[in-house]
Amino acid sequence: MHLRPTDAQGETANMATRTRTGKTHPGSTASRKTAAPGKPKWSAQVMAKSDAMDLESGVFKLKSAAAVARSLKRSVESSRRRKAPPFRSAMSMLNFEINRAGKNLSAARLRVLNQAKQELRKLFGRDPNPA
Repeated sequence: MHLRPTDAQGETANMATRTRTGKTHPGSTASRKTAAPGKPKWSAQVMAKSDAMDLESGVFKLKSAAAVARSLKRSVESSRRRKAPPFRSAMSMLNFEINRAGKNLSAARLRVLNQAKQELRKLFGRDPNPA
């Protein structure tokens, strides 16, 4: 049985469908959290204030995977703000960008960034095809 809240005129309110136990259905908008208006998202704060490392401006917007990887390598090797080894820091920042962009990342852009992972492995002398 589904209960739908109603407003003052008896109309069904525009809210997520809830079950009798008060749980929301998977995929309903009530189960997703967003930042309050005017408040930056946590990912923006991580990019601005994190001790991860200093990146060159626009590094993730570069056209080629090799250029993205070279820029990340230069950044991690010159940065004093990283805590992990250079390869791990660079790969973490690349994965963070891919995950943060989520569904807003085009298929072509995702392909370039995933290829940048392979290029980064080559630049650091790692196995380009990890098991």
